[in-house]
Amino acid sequence: MSDEKTRIIKVDYLARVEGEGALYIKIRDDRLEDVKLKIFEPPRFFEALLRGRRFTDAPDITARICGICPVAYQMSAVHAMVNAMGVEIGGALRELRRLLYCGEWISSHTLHIYLLHAPDFLGYPSAIHMAKDHKTIVERGLQLKKIGNEIMQVIGGREIHPINVQVGGFYRTPAKTELKAIRESLLQARELALETVRWTSTLNFPDFEQDYCFVALSHPHEYPFNEGRIVSSKGLDIPVSAFDDTFEEEHVAYSNALHSVMKQNKSNYFVGPMARYALNHDKLSPLAKEAASAAGLGPICYNPFKSIIVRAVEVLYACDEALRIIDAYEPPAQPFVPIEPRAGVGYGCTEAPRGLLYHRYTIDDKGDILDAVIIPPTSQNQKTIEVDLKHFVAKYLHLDDEHLQWQCEQAIRNYDPCISCATHFLKLNMERIKACG
Repeated sequence: MSDEKTRIIKVDYLARVEGEGALYIKIRDDRLEDVKLKIFEPPRFFEALLRGRRFTDAPDITARICGICPVAYQMSAVHAMVNAMGVEIGGALRELRRLLYCGEWISSHTLHIYLLHAPDFLGYPSAIHMAKDHKTIVERGLQLKKIGNEIMQVIGGREIHPINVQVGGFYRTPAKTELKAIRESLLQARELALETVRWTSTLNFPDFEQDYCFVALSHPHEYPFNEGRIVSSKGLDIPVSAFDDTFEEEHVAYSNALHSVMKQNKSNYFVGPMARYALNHDKLSPLAKEAASAAGLGPICYNPFKSIIVRAVEVLYACDEALRIIDAYEPPAQPFVPIEPRAGVGYGCTEAPRGLLYHRYTIDDKGDILDAVIIPPTSQNQKTIEVDLKHFVAKYLHLDDEHLQWQCEQAIRNYDPCISCATHFLKLNMERIKACG
């Protein structure tokens, strides 16, 4: 090939694989002086990509934001869009949305519990290393995750980045026989989830509790996936449309990830499984509540290291909820509700596996997106993770650098698989200074 026909395409940075981070700790005279959690992932401009696109494009575009929880992004997008159009989706279509979310919770939580978090507790650098000594445990996790994927395959059309979701419902709804076909797998998943709750409760947890401001959706009658008001453990109770009036994102110089805070006092808050559990414990299924109690959890858990148990409880709940939906399912007359575009602003919040996910869209009268705002749980938890690290490191300064690094990595992995998709993502810069004399 001649030089004139030669083309060279060079990619210096792959677009946000799942996030990269660094931790800086400075200790002077056995006193903690500074802790910084640095997230250095390149921007991907999804909000800008959405501008000018049809409102019907949002679910498929936003699903690509995350390979671990694409359903969460799709559901937040479709809820925001129907909100803008003044439409409510009920009946079997609403139930199918919850069923799809069940599949994602089972799959995503199981990935985090078994492949990302458990190696920390058992002293292994990865799940692959852990499998050599704990083959049965890892196989149980993979089997449970597979069943979650089956639900997403049946409802969403495929396991990753589902293609069957549209703003008014689905392109195709499953027949009763299709859902009944996965019922036996779900019964098995429920047993595996129950074993997971029991097993996680036997792990050794550092003595570390904090007084968090938990924030999550709360629904009058059900454990939240897609709908509800935004509430907190400190008395907040607002509609989703008031999110921007209550929270804001701040840029910090040392990180590409924004820190989300409460507008009123610039304080941090905590979203995710522990927040959902604390604010919605009474709406868990009876089996999930019983398993949580047997695992040593009260109605509220303040130790972030025990979030692995809370995730397991939510997996068990998702199995129960999926079985309930399948047993009551009657196919709707139409797979979607027709949506006519109109000018407006739409707000949507759903509970991604790792926490509250907010979308806001401004739509013109032709149905084109004029503006988009997406605030993921990762950015909402960044400041709380950093505050936790400061308190945790100060308590465990007696550890040597190697053990302190291990514990700090585990403390970060308590929160979010999108930061810690690679088991050892963290680069630790430790600086200890001793005064002369």
